[in-house]
Amino acid sequence: MDTEKLGKTPFGKLFIRVMAVIMESRLRYMFFGPERILESAGIRQGMKVLEVGCGTGFFTIPAGKMIGKEGSLTAMDMLPISVETVADKVRRADLSDVVQVVKGDALDTKLENESLDEVILFGVIPAPMLPMEKLMEEMHRILRAGGMMAVWPTSWVHQGIVQSGNFRYVNRRNGVSNYQRVDKI
Repeated sequence: MDTEKLGKTPFGKLFIRVMAVIMESRLRYMFFGPERILESAGIRQGMKVLEVGCGTGFFTIPAGKMIGKEGSLTAMDMLPISVETVADKVRRADLSDVVQVVKGDALDTKLENESLDEVILFGVIPAPMLPMEKLMEEMHRILRAGGMMAVWPTSWVHQGIVQSGNFRYVNRRNGVSNYQRVDKI
């Protein structure tokens, strides 16, 4: 499925607009406060983090503030409209020195091996364009030894993550499942 091509169709554009309204609704902020979710993922000052599927930036700005100037956040999305929207929010929040917004593919991030402390996958899996096996391999590759991957929600994908052999389950807090990178011999 070519998601970028679909996003340029009239149906795709309408779908993206509707989803953006839902993703940025006050109810979502009230019931799924991004700070609480990010804290449950273990996000803290000075970390190097990848956010896969930044969408409207619901988690991006709070994560950038939590990470602070000593750390870095790469916010990645495959849709140009999402990248533009989030990049604008990052500039307005004065977080350009902390957050880099990029158009990219989670299956081939182009990031350096073992360069990150954490990856957050919030609301992006299961998705038909993200084959779990390939996704887990790439997330394993870019995380440092002992690095963490936080997934929200996980009800559909927990078994696939553990069975990949790349991650071990650590805990679940406020609906966020945390997995630690398994070092391969």
